[in-house]
Amino acid sequence: MFQNDLIEGEKTENKVLDLIKTGDNPLFGEPYPNAYKIDGYFKDYDLFIPEINVRIEVKQDKKSKHTGNYVIEVEYGGNESALTTTKADYWVFWDGECYIWTTPWRIKESVKGLPLREFKARGDDKFKKAYLCPTGRIKNSAEYVIYEIHG
Repeated sequence: MFQNDLIEGEKTENKVLDLIKTGDNPLFGEPYPNAYKIDGYFKDYDLFIPEINVRIEVKQDKKSKHTGNYVIEVEYGGNESALTTTKADYWVFWDGECYIWTTPWRIKESVKGLPLREFKARGDDKFKKAYLCPTGRIKNSAEYVIYEIHG
C-alpha cells in the first residue's frame, strides 16, 4: 500500500509541476518552464520555481473526500515535521477532484482551535501528531482552488 501511495503522490507532484510549467494556474499566471521537482526524500518542499524563488509542498489526500478532513501533520516520531518545519511558500492539496493552493500561514490559521490528535497512520512506523482540519476551512481560506477538468 505504501508503494502505491508513493506512486500516486509522485503523479500528483508531476501534475502540479505541469500546471506551473505551462502557466495553467491562476496563482502565478504565466509559465515557469525551469520549475522542477526535488528528487528523492527532501522534507522541506517538493517543487521549486527558480525564476521566482518559490518553493511548493504537494499533499495528496483523496481520503478527505470521505472523511471531510485534511490531515495536517505537525510532528512525527517525536520530532517536529510537515507544517511545523516546512520551508515551502505554498502548499497544494489534491483531493482527487481539485487542487487547493494555499500558504502555510493560512493553514496555521485554519487549524487554530482544533484539537491536536496523535495516531499511527497506515504505512507509518511511528506515531504522528496532526490536526484533522475540515476541508472547508482550508478551501475557504485558500489562495485558489482549481478543479480538474475531465474531457
